[in-house]
Amino acid sequence: MKTDIQIAQEANMLPITEIGAQLNIDKSELELYGNYKAKISLKFWDKIKDNKDGKLILVTAINPTSAGEGKTTTNVGLSMALNKIGKKAITTLREPSLGPSFGIKGGAAGGGYAQVVPMEDINLHFTGDIHAITTAHNLLSALLDNHIHKGNELNIDPRRIVWKRVLDMNDRALRNIVVGLGGRNNGVPREDGFDITVASEIMAILCLADDLEDLKDRLGKMIVAYTYDNEPITADDLNATGALTILLKDAIKPNLVQTLENTPAIIHGGPFANIAHGCNSIMATKYGLKLADYVVTEAGFGADLGAEKFFNIKCRAGNLKPDAAVIVATVRALKKHGGVSNEELDKENLTALNEGFANLEKHIENISKFGVPSVVAINRFPTDTENELQLIADKCKQIGIDVVLSEVWAKGGDGGVELAEKVVELCENKESKFSCLYNENDSVEGKIQTIAKDIYGAEGVEFTKNAKKKISKYEKLGFSDLPICMAKTQYSLSDDPKLIGRPEGFKITVRDLSVSAGAGFIVALTGNIMTMPGLPKVPAANNMDIDEKGNIEGLF
Repeated sequence: MKTDIQIAQEANMLPITEIGAQLNIDKSELELYGNYKAKISLKFWDKIKDNKDGKLILVTAINPTSAGEGKTTTNVGLSMALNKIGKKAITTLREPSLGPSFGIKGGAAGGGYAQVVPMEDINLHFTGDIHAITTAHNLLSALLDNHIHKGNELNIDPRRIVWKRVLDMNDRALRNIVVGLGGRNNGVPREDGFDITVASEIMAILCLADDLEDLKDRLGKMIVAYTYDNEPITADDLNATGALTILLKDAIKPNLVQTLENTPAIIHGGPFANIAHGCNSIMATKYGLKLADYVVTEAGFGADLGAEKFFNIKCRAGNLKPDAAVIVATVRALKKHGGVSNEELDKENLTALNEGFANLEKHIENISKFGVPSVVAINRFPTDTENELQLIADKCKQIGIDVVLSEVWAKGGDGGVELAEKVVELCENKESKFSCLYNENDSVEGKIQTIAKDIYGAEGVEFTKNAKKKISKYEKLGFSDLPICMAKTQYSLSDDPKLIGRPEGFKITVRDLSVSAGAGFIVALTGNIMTMPGLPKVPAANNMDIDEKGNIEGLF
């Protein structure tokens, strides 16, 4: 069996100018990064902005497990399959972070015969967007510390600095550090720390901005610290906004690549889904909608995190109306949610499958709460038995939702034709009645309660003393009308990763909050969620190598 990277290295890629030509993008409107990658000029928007929008399809999934679900693989395969049945389709995806790529996850460009390419480039430095975000973020950190060191005219309280530094790598040793040591010339000593770059507010802003001016405006609103009088200090206050925008002038341009079957793919932005809002950029999605009949996009992790934030944050900010959703699951993952160990996943187990189906059922219910028609896609594995597949089909029928087998990993677009036809049928026969789950004018606590009860199935929410204090503070500062970005474990509907399946009788604990004033949401931190992940005992990086000819091995 060939690995993902072997399949990708054998791909028959077209020059990116030919991919652009499929979308009527002239070569002069592309900024080339070699033969197979390009950025789309911002000026191109004026040419297409009055085009009719295509259909927007969200691909989401059940809570992820070590058994695998294949959400990105299904996304890519569906876009290729839509083209096979005569529809003009584009896939829009997030950019992979180097942290997970070298940590526990490996590559993040799809899998098997449903991948985006050039796979190595996309999973590594790509077009430098994440590096630009890292640099911009840390420039702001440097300007902040320099301001304090050079006299602190803004009266910043070093104990109330909320702007950490960032690095696009999983490095737990940097979570809590002390800076400014070594004498007077090295700055003012204070506690600091690092987040992973994809948790940076600048990443969220890049993905929610409509254009360069909107990006600049949002950057200026970012709160980095508070004064001794507890007044917020922003990037504008530090006169940093212009420089930050300069560093991001190219990063804001959407990236154009292709799938293994030469379907256009726009890959742009990549905020974490269990920390930030977990969706590719609004610009990438809007470009896609003006260029294709169908845009297949995704949201991070399970529907409780990714889809909820896609609907309540991204669609609200971008005035987007999704037409349909695909909920991805595997027999193996459902058995995992039913309590089966990894060693027993290949054995038929209808009892565990029946138990684990409850997780899928909850996600189906959640999508319906937003008024979006949906279909279940079972990403088929060779070990799946007919009895197991029939059990899922029967249970889906009982709750009134269609289920389709997807074999895009093994067969590419051909393996997703039935799914593509079902998606088209949904879009043509069932009108989306999309609406957000809560009103912006609801209280901060009320919005969090709504998400916890309606989406997670919690009995309620417990707010720590610190969390309540932060809520009161943000309400006084005028931020109470912002949407909520829940930072929660991806492995469970609850805030406890050990509670798999569909847990009941639990409460969500909100231990802290932070405001992302530029991005335009309040982050609610639950459980033990970390904004700087760590590496596993055996990182994926340990199995990677490159030979004398430059061929990469082990990158998934």
